[in-house]
Amino acid sequence: MNDDQAKKPRAARKGQGRGVTMETVGRLAGVSQVTVSRALSDPSKVSPATLAKIQEAIAQTGFVPNALAGALASSKSMLISALVPSITNIVYSSMVKAFSEEMRGAGYQILLSETGFGPEDEEKLIAAHLSRRPDAMFLTGIHHSAQARRMLLGAEIPVAEVWDITDSPIDFCVGFNHAETGRAAAEYARRKGYPQAGVVSAGDERARRRSEAFAREWERIGGAPVAKMLFDAQASLANGRAGLRGLLAQGFTGGVVHCSSDLLAHGVLIEARAQGLDVPGQIAVIGFGDQDFAATVEPGITTVRVDMAAFGRAAAQAMLARLQGAGDGPSVIDLGFEIVERQSA
Repeated sequence: MNDDQAKKPRAARKGQGRGVTMETVGRLAGVSQVTVSRALSDPSKVSPATLAKIQEAIAQTGFVPNALAGALASSKSMLISALVPSITNIVYSSMVKAFSEEMRGAGYQILLSETGFGPEDEEKLIAAHLSRRPDAMFLTGIHHSAQARRMLLGAEIPVAEVWDITDSPIDFCVGFNHAETGRAAAEYARRKGYPQAGVVSAGDERARRRSEAFAREWERIGGAPVAKMLFDAQASLANGRAGLRGLLAQGFTGGVVHCSSDLLAHGVLIEARAQGLDVPGQIAVIGFGDQDFAATVEPGITTVRVDMAAFGRAAAQAMLARLQGAGDGPSVIDLGFEIVERQSA
């Protein structure tokens, strides 16, 4: 051992020993390693006195059982993978929070990763998670690479695709029809009699679907061509403000602005006020998501409400039914949406 190594604390010398093992626990408790293993896998197989000694030894040593070894023996890891595009977006965090609460209540732990919005990045993370042998997987949306679908089908585990619906899920999906929310918003706006329409959309695929459906339906039922501001980035207040400026620069003189999220809608409202435009007299605004602030900003944002927590709970309940062998259940769970009318439109 050189001088530098001698100066390092024992715990800091990486790779120089196995740490605390079941054998260590057994020696301290006065039992064999086999007895420790038996106590960890099925406590009913050892006497209460022996179990108490083993638990005391574990507490003294800080021993953490090898969950992977137990999984290999039982073919269950009690681990659920969850992949979301963004952990800071309230839409995804609300779903995962509700999902996690249900799964943890049933004894499962969640391994969470942020994928971003690119299918290639999601594919890599799906492979990484499957290598940990999860019992099931929670995915966001229904669009995945061909290789990701092959890996998931080959894994033969329950897979929940949440926040969207399709007639051909990998296993089952929980969500709503994104395009239908755009069509419904266009019908609502036409009934209100707005003379023109514009859209401000973030760059992810589902946001674009909502905005494109709004524009198609608006023009189909007799509206003038829709002005568009489409951003490659995620939704933000800054892009909402820039979106309204861009629409006005295109010749949009007044009417309804359909936004792919409440955050963009809030930015449009801020810019309208900065430019002295009356809402909803000159500029009406429709958002999406009914986030917490939508009802409390001034004016309140008319929006499309979806129950994000309900999606997470429904996904967990369907997944647990599969894991517990209660049958396959429905492959498509459509929880729908509703338009909430407030002062902005």
